Parts: sequence; C-alpha cells; structure tokens
Amino acid sequence: MTQTLTIVDHPLVQHKLTLMRQRDTSTAVFRQLLREISQLLAYEVTRSLPMTTRSIETPLMEMEAPALAGRKLALISILRAGNGLLDGMLELIPSARVGFVGLYRDEKTLQPVKYYFKVPDQLDQRLTIIVDPMLATGNSSVAAVQMLKDAGARDIRFLCLLAAPEGVARMQEAHPDVPIVTAALDDRLNDKGYILPGLGDAGDRMFGTK
Repeated sequence: MTQTLTIVDHPLVQHKLTLMRQRDTSTAVFRQLLREISQLLAYEVTRSLPMTTRSIETPLMEMEAPALAGRKLALISILRAGNGLLDGMLELIPSARVGFVGLYRDEKTLQPVKYYFKVPDQLDQRLTIIVDPMLATGNSSVAAVQMLKDAGARDIRFLCLLAAPEGVARMQEAHPDVPIVTAALDDRLNDKGYILPGLGDAGDRMFGTK
C-alpha cells in the first residue's frame, strides 16, 4: 500500500490532527487547525516542484538564485470540504490557479455524479494537486482524478487529511500514477463509509452544519 502513499508524520501535523479529531473541538478552532495543517502538508506535496535559476541583485551583489520553473501549479478542490485545505494552501502558494470539482453520490447506484467542473486551462503543463480532507471509499477521488486526466492533466497529486486503507487501495488500483499525501492512514471504514477512528464529517465540522 505504500507504493504511492506518503504519510506526513511531522510532530506539528500529528499534534494538530489530534486536536481536530476531538469531538468537542469547536467549528472555529477546527477551521483554523485545518488551515494550519494544510500549509504543513503543502510543504510535502510540493517537495519536488521543478526549479530553475534567475539573476537577482541582493543589497551586496548579483547572484543566480533558485526559483520555481514552469507554469503556475493548479489546486483543485473537491467540493465542499476540499475548500478547507484549499484556503490554507493558497496562503502558501497565492499564485496557484484554482479549480473545483463538484460530485454527489447517486443513492441508487452509489456512484459519484458530477454537478460542477471548472478547472484552469493548460493542465497538461501544470502540476495539478487535488485536495479533499477525507479519502474514504475512494469513489469520488477516483472519479475526480479521471475527470482531470480527461481535461489534460498529466502530473497529478492527491492531498488529504485522513485516508482509509480501502480508499488508498481503490486509488492505487485506478490511478497508480497519482501519489497520495496524507497526515494519517486510519484503521477502516464503518458501514456508512466513514473513516474510523476518523474525525467525523469534515465538511460538517468545518462549516458548522453537523
């Protein structure tokens, strides 16, 4: 399972995640922690961005300094909970292009159905990072990745807060070329598709709709 999976075990990430898991953590605190942890996770998911050099002038002399190369990366939020990770990442990478994928689950087929899709152009020339706090069954994530591939994306990474083994396996089977970065790999899914021990519904806790 570790083939494409990276678990960010930094102490600050793990401490903030523990605070988020607690049932009595308020909506405001949960939202703030999610913003903070998303920035820490962003360091890992962007670790291998392409680099170049450019000439700059310091107060003392000219130098060839490292700088990001290529087109601005694309951050793609899976609505609605993905926006919590998106907000924090945009503070770190304000020049990123942003897209949104809206999916809901058909109650009869249990398959994801697209209701919104708006993404940046030239995805074939951009690193594309999909953000969604929970990788549970993996059905929505697999569908979102396929939509982005169909839209031209070639270099895709998936960033989540929590992952279940079932979701990771589903993603690795459908999209073995997409690395997954997460703060924790939890135990399993319950019969309703929630991650255990998890932290509940990330969207509800973020927006106060529980």
